[in-house]
Amino acid sequence: MSNAPENPQSETPGLDARRAALEILDRVAEGAALEDAIDRTRPFERLEGSDRGFARALVSETLRRRGAIDHVIGTWLERPLAKKSARVMDILRIAATQLLILKTPPHAAVSTSVELAAERRETAGYAKLINAIARKIADAGPEALAKPPARADTPSWLWRSWERAYGPIKTRAIAEAHRAAAPLDLTLKPGEDAQAWADRLGAELLPTGALRIAKASDVTALEGFQDGAWWVQDAAASLPAKLFGDLKAKRVYDLCAAPGGKTLQLAAAGARVTAVDKSGVRLQRVTQNLARTHLEAETITEDALRFKPSEKADAILLDAPCTATGTIRRHPDIPWSKGETALSALADLQGKMIDHALSLLKPGGVLVYCVCSLQREEGEAQAKAALARHPALERLPITPEEIGGLAQAITRDGDLRTLPSMLSEKGGMDGFFAARFRLAD
Repeated sequence: MSNAPENPQSETPGLDARRAALEILDRVAEGAALEDAIDRTRPFERLEGSDRGFARALVSETLRRRGAIDHVIGTWLERPLAKKSARVMDILRIAATQLLILKTPPHAAVSTSVELAAERRETAGYAKLINAIARKIADAGPEALAKPPARADTPSWLWRSWERAYGPIKTRAIAEAHRAAAPLDLTLKPGEDAQAWADRLGAELLPTGALRIAKASDVTALEGFQDGAWWVQDAAASLPAKLFGDLKAKRVYDLCAAPGGKTLQLAAAGARVTAVDKSGVRLQRVTQNLARTHLEAETITEDALRFKPSEKADAILLDAPCTATGTIRRHPDIPWSKGETALSALADLQGKMIDHALSLLKPGGVLVYCVCSLQREEGEAQAKAALARHPALERLPITPEEIGGLAQAITRDGDLRTLPSMLSEKGGMDGFFAARFRLAD
């Protein structure tokens, strides 16, 4: 991390928001997840009102279109910047994002970028270069961002893995879906009138039963939030918990439960739910949402691999830790904060978690394994390996009727595989994999 700005008290309007955005990008480059980076950035904490929204949008869109933005910037760079000049590149990126995406007035975008460069010794010498390139980007206009191909915003290792898994056509469709921010999806409590709520919230009712709102600046201000009539959950993320059938009075363990959308679904279905997660902070959100929605579940702060309850479960939902590449629309930092090296370690962990989950399951019980990942190593390959390791395990194929008629989301083996490009005419959905197993009696 660079030293603090030498002149942090500039009164230039909007500079504080841009300074906060730059600090957040620093943290993401160090490997922090976007939300963690935001939470740990003091300049962002000091922002208020529209400045907070602007800083968040600036970072999110810079990360979402980073590859294409770099392509545009590279048009006017005689040679690539040295690695030690990473902060200079980030200043150019946020200048380009303002000019090409956020439609910031050119004078404000250019002048504040130059001022950011002047704040530190290691970037001050690049102020003229930043000024010149930012002005050229302003002259080029938003059309410049349409020229780079869809794959420009996807790191090479991800693109190659998706082409192997899904082919070039679907891969391009996935990349195109990632270029837009995800809409807001809501899951209703059972018994609520879905169409009535859609009308009240100005939402679209999806085939999966989720309500979709194009955009909402403050979720807590929406009708029904305080009363607990619904909770926020992507349409794809709501599907795995629907695969158990009747859960009334059954003992269910929700492993790696936070942030808790699936816990709420299981509790609303009448199950006796124990939600397990190693993060006490994240489990607090689950507890708060349970209280808000008037649902009941036990919460336990524990590593899922160490969880050894006295009672075996009728059903287990294992939403395993993963690369989360299926959620790039919501988390545009993922392609840039995670690399290929993390995949093998996560795949090994997922296999261990499946084995442990099966040890907690009653004979005849059902395990649903799921990940919000597009990587086959974390999805299809895990299901195949689990069946090979456990002769007493059988796959229970999923039917389209169980997931709102989305036949295209059922694999040849009968597992669930959603892609961000599915339901594209309605705004897409997260990439998810789920497999359902039964342990023999």
